[in-house]
Amino acid sequence: MRHDISAVVLDLSATGIGIARSLREKGINVFAFDIKGKYEIGKTRHATCGICPNPISEEKKLLQFLTAFGTKHTIKPVLYAGSDDFVHFISKNRSILYRNFRFLLPVHSLVEAVLDKSLTYELALTHNIPCPKTFAIPNETQLEQIINEITFPCILKPVYSSDFRKRIDHQLYKKAIMVEQESELRKEYLIYRPFGELMLQEVIPGDETCIYSVKTLFDEKMNLTGIWMNQKIHQFPPDFGSSAMVISKRDEEVIQQTVSFLSELKFKGLAITEFKRDQRDGKLKFIEINPRIGLTQRLSTAVGVNLAYLYYLLVTDQNPSPITNQKEGIKWVYLVRDYISFVQKRRNGKTNISKWLKDLSGKKVEALFAWDDPLPFIRSFISHLRNLWRRH
Repeated sequence: MRHDISAVVLDLSATGIGIARSLREKGINVFAFDIKGKYEIGKTRHATCGICPNPISEEKKLLQFLTAFGTKHTIKPVLYAGSDDFVHFISKNRSILYRNFRFLLPVHSLVEAVLDKSLTYELALTHNIPCPKTFAIPNETQLEQIINEITFPCILKPVYSSDFRKRIDHQLYKKAIMVEQESELRKEYLIYRPFGELMLQEVIPGDETCIYSVKTLFDEKMNLTGIWMNQKIHQFPPDFGSSAMVISKRDEEVIQQTVSFLSELKFKGLAITEFKRDQRDGKLKFIEINPRIGLTQRLSTAVGVNLAYLYYLLVTDQNPSPITNQKEGIKWVYLVRDYISFVQKRRNGKTNISKWLKDLSGKKVEALFAWDDPLPFIRSFISHLRNLWRRH
């Protein structure tokens, strides 16, 4: 296999670092870029790192930046996005970026549909995929019209989570807000509506261990090139958040549901599809699709399905053999987030130290820590603890 084609990773969070490390281990030259704050925390010795313009507020500058970078390479580099903001930017500007980079995405309308959570649920309903009841609430009048249709408790959440996160103070931001009654819903809606469009969603009973995440790579002709999955153990924040600890575990029903849905959508390229098993009836309920590599890329390598590398081989026309079997029982932990989540759950009487230590036991990989590249872990640890201190 040829590894002389460079890779460009847009993101220096744990996701982007996981991609960079996976590729560098194969001897691939990696460049990684992000906005200033994330660059300062996430720069890694496994890539040539730099600061780039913001994909939302400085779109034209970022396009100029990447065009200038791309023209310096006689062979087009492979382009990776580690966040939804960068995915949307690449998809929107694909006709220009294709001149200097290699990448594979579904059609732009499909990318936009999965980044807009209200449209995502319309897709699921159209394809008869079970999902929680969801209501878009663009204004107060609409809220009052649907409030009698809501079953409490319910979840109030942003339609565009990444855009919402940019506008709101980090101390106020929550991925989802549990609402217990009408008066609370009206109050929370007025607080959060100025920062972006909101939606209401039915609560699916069950803790985070009922959530499954399937990672896939389909080629241009919708042939499955790679697939693996995990089950959540902990998330950050505890109630509604991103993965803090997961375990590699294969469930054929989840696999089948995912592959069938993505095939119908013609969702080529990379995707993360999430389902939750409803404790009321045991059925899988669709949660979301993300059109990129996920936070747990380091586990992808550990289970034997290195999606970052398979993607590299695919878009450089090296026809990789499909990998659809995975090692099971390996844990992935984002230690600082898992610790903060544990502290919050213990404060609420939902866990204890012995259970947390038991969950940490067994074969595992850490999201950021690496003996040959310790600084991203240290900088992230300090940043998370500083943010936690500010909130209190």
